[in-house]
Amino acid sequence: MIEVFEESFPLARAFTISRGSRTAAQVLSVRICREGHAGRGECVPYARYGESLASVRAQIEGLPEGISRTELQEALPPGAARNAVDCALWDLEAKSAGMPVWRLAGLASPVPLVTAYTLSLDSAEAMEARAREEAHRPILKIKLGTPDDMPRLEAVRRGAPASTIIVDANEGWNVAIYADLAPHLQRLGVALVEQPLPAGEDAALSGLDRPVPVCADESCHDRASLDGMAGKYDMANVKLDKTGGLTEALALRAAARAAGFEVMVGCMVGSSLAMAPAHLVAQGAAMVDLDGPLLLAADRDPPMRFDAAGLHPAEAALWG
Repeated sequence: MIEVFEESFPLARAFTISRGSRTAAQVLSVRICREGHAGRGECVPYARYGESLASVRAQIEGLPEGISRTELQEALPPGAARNAVDCALWDLEAKSAGMPVWRLAGLASPVPLVTAYTLSLDSAEAMEARAREEAHRPILKIKLGTPDDMPRLEAVRRGAPASTIIVDANEGWNVAIYADLAPHLQRLGVALVEQPLPAGEDAALSGLDRPVPVCADESCHDRASLDGMAGKYDMANVKLDKTGGLTEALALRAAARAAGFEVMVGCMVGSSLAMAPAHLVAQGAAMVDLDGPLLLAADRDPPMRFDAAGLHPAEAALWG
């Protein structure tokens, strides 16, 4: 039996990127029950990719009850629907076999990971104040993507002089803005910049200097994206809601590295149920951005544990 649930998790504070703001994480969770065992998965339908809660629910509800993980890869395209079902099937396999997903997948035992913490797009003054509040965190990710981002960059660096900073433009810049900001990114010690140009207009990156590594996010979905990234990007952002689940995420990670790309593992704003499988993909990644639960007012029970060592592997009661 495949069950689908719509859930809403209020955010601790409004979350703003160049495309808009939200005050809650709207997710779909899936539970698959077979032979006395149950597996769970979670996804975040994303309008940027033509998804909605209703459209993703319809995709999931249209699947045959006994579908396997292998059949699922052909039944649904990469995206949120396949992600929730794929992760639920992995969890179901683990519960049925009495062993963790990492062992089923032939992976090493997972360890805690230091994750970036995201600061929303805001005024320079507000972003500096938030950076000061979060300056104890080793990595801060700042949402930018406007023509007036230089003051914001300077402000965050003032607020958090010791933190590693990564920048996410969310497709909000054009070639001129990126070319103007690029040397300042380096001057301010930015470690990488995500998706500076729109995915459909990123060919220009192949002719531009990249003094700071550039990571493909909206331009990177699954293994089929890699050929189009060559010469334009230095890093691939692997997100399970884009790959369509853990199965393709692990394959994309391996293929990206084989093609010469560094790997970043990111997330949509979701609960610990969504972070648990991503945590396995993030083992050994050059950059980890799995802070979704830290942005929520309340998480699932049991939640994944965050402490000074980083984000710890999920308990079996949650997933995997």
